[in-house]
Amino acid sequence: MIPTIRATVERVLEWTLVVLMSVMVVNVLWQVATRFLLKNPSSYTEEVARYLLVWVGLLGASYAAGKRIHLSIDLLPEKLEGRRRHLLLLFVEACIFVFAMLVLVIGGASLVRLTLSLGQTSAALQVPIGYVYLVLPVSGLLMMFFAALHAADVLRWMRSNADRGVVP
Repeated sequence: MIPTIRATVERVLEWTLVVLMSVMVVNVLWQVATRFLLKNPSSYTEEVARYLLVWVGLLGASYAAGKRIHLSIDLLPEKLEGRRRHLLLLFVEACIFVFAMLVLVIGGASLVRLTLSLGQTSAALQVPIGYVYLVLPVSGLLMMFFAALHAADVLRWMRSNADRGVVP
């Protein structure tokens, strides 16, 4: 059941990113068209592009973490073997989990709560800024989900290969 949930979350995240990127491209094309062809630039497109870029960046980071294609320094894991390597991988996943929980989920949720309670709105769209910041806790929850799954994969591998002395 877990692989099905993982695949579903990844697929939803992929399509969300595709839709957000498509909207961003159309938005920027509209901005260029109104500025240079119609000589009357649209007032909201710059703000939409900025907010979409934030959402794509943070959700894209979650997607990359889920697929393990994010930037990383793999000098130390490449030098280690067996149990030591897997303990290091568990430590890295724990660090990702704790960072995502403290900074993105808890910090992001407080930022959303604060901006919504203050009633801050965006200049051009007049949308509550808290909605823009919602991507922080959402991205954090996704990163925590993927870190927990990766840690479970490492633990499963360690248990199944501990008695055989298999080196990855």
